[in-house]
Amino acid sequence: MQQDNPNTLDVEVMYARPDVQQGVVVELPRGSTLRAAIERSRIGEQFPEIDLTVNKVGVFGQLRSLDDIVQAGDRIEIYRPLQIDPKEARRKNAGATRTSSRSS
Repeated sequence: MQQDNPNTLDVEVMYARPDVQQGVVVELPRGSTLRAAIERSRIGEQFPEIDLTVNKVGVFGQLRSLDDIVQAGDRIEIYRPLQIDPKEARRKNAGATRTSSRSS
């Protein structure tokens, strides 16, 4: 991401599913929001399941608001909703481990 115009900046918008991941570099005016970057990337056309009223977003793994201002070089990530609560997944895994160790 090379920056030639001092009035603009480049960011990358990322979205991933288990089967595919996509990154789109966009050039934006300084002072643009995460929402503007995502809209400019048009990534929603490739992944119609993206719903910014549902999906959380972040920058480099840190949750952010759609109204936050982007910085040059930011990697904007669109997160998929969790399929299962992490605590519930750990409980299920712990139960399966106990069951398999008892049957040995």
